[in-house]
Amino acid sequence: MPTAPEDTVLHRTENNVSWITLNRPEAMNAVTWAQRERVIALLAEASADPAVRAVVLTATGKGFCAGADLRGGPATDGTGAASGDRVAGDVARMIRLGAQRLITAVLDCEKPVLAAVNGTAAGIGSHLALACDLVIAAEGARFIEVFVRRGLVPDGGGAYLLPRLVGPQKAKELMFFGDAVPAGEAARLGLVNKVVAAEELEATAREWAERLAQGPTRALAMTKQLVNASLDGDRAAALAAEATAQEINMTTADANEGVASFVERRTPTYLGR
Repeated sequence: MPTAPEDTVLHRTENNVSWITLNRPEAMNAVTWAQRERVIALLAEASADPAVRAVVLTATGKGFCAGADLRGGPATDGTGAASGDRVAGDVARMIRLGAQRLITAVLDCEKPVLAAVNGTAAGIGSHLALACDLVIAAEGARFIEVFVRRGLVPDGGGAYLLPRLVGPQKAKELMFFGDAVPAGEAARLGLVNKVVAAEELEATAREWAERLAQGPTRALAMTKQLVNASLDGDRAAALAAEATAQEINMTTADANEGVASFVERRTPTYLGR
């Protein structure tokens, strides 16, 4: 797997926030194999680094992410075989190791991940945004389930994510027709938390992310895990997971600080531990 040139995925950490920025504006930030691996690695680093307490995923130019750009990868389709030499199982393996790993990296990141969607999010790019915990979109952003336009089945967890956000009937409408959903409509449907003017996107994302970064980081991680799993199991399993999460969380310094600050009637100071 090739290494992504540093300037195609920009990264910085400010005020305990890891900023991950796709930077191929000339390609509407269609993500290459190498970029995908870099983003996955940065999300894993964010999980493991106590100094990182929130993540922002964004992009440069007019597009957030126009989908996967296989042309930016190796001469094969990513399975180890040239596209004309595929055998049964190659495509499924490519999806598992590629698009699904990227989406899973966002869902499993132990820090809250905020998408700042600056422009068109299509295909896997749309799913990349929707996998994030919070989504802020610029007014000109659009979300497109583009797969049907190419005669393809949605991948990258789309058929898992979308019904959980908008319900099965609306999800099928979006996936069957592949129509572009403007930011305002996306907010109405529940795909987006907030829509702002393009010039306000970065500042709004920074405000939200730094607010998250000042919160009880481990409690947020366990809350994220509980909510993400809530539609996959039964009530008994959900309540058992909730009780276990609360048991574990009560051993953290931030939980003790939260209780102490309430008793002492002062604003809590969380350290992310």
